[in-house]
Amino acid sequence: MEFNRNHYLGIGMIVLLLGLQFRYVDSFQLTEETTTFLAKRLKKEPTVSQNPLAVIFGQTNPVAMKKTVRPPKWLGWSMISIGSVLVIQSLGMRKSG
Repeated sequence: MEFNRNHYLGIGMIVLLLGLQFRYVDSFQLTEETTTFLAKRLKKEPTVSQNPLAVIFGQTNPVAMKKTVRPPKWLGWSMISIGSVLVIQSLGMRKSG
């Protein structure tokens, strides 16, 4: 399959918007289900901590922690630049048809 103008524009816009999202957001907090799913796939035990309020009220069930993902600053900038190049490249191509 050969990429045409629309493919380059679509991929460029998606990468550009993802780069802006990574620059705008400092960190992502995953849900407990996602954290345990990733721990099973990576063959690691999920980190377990004791909820302080649960200790006070006598509940001893450990609560799985939610993993926080902090993408590096360079990732957002690189995705913005790659997306911009792809969008500009698509604008310079001939229309198909």
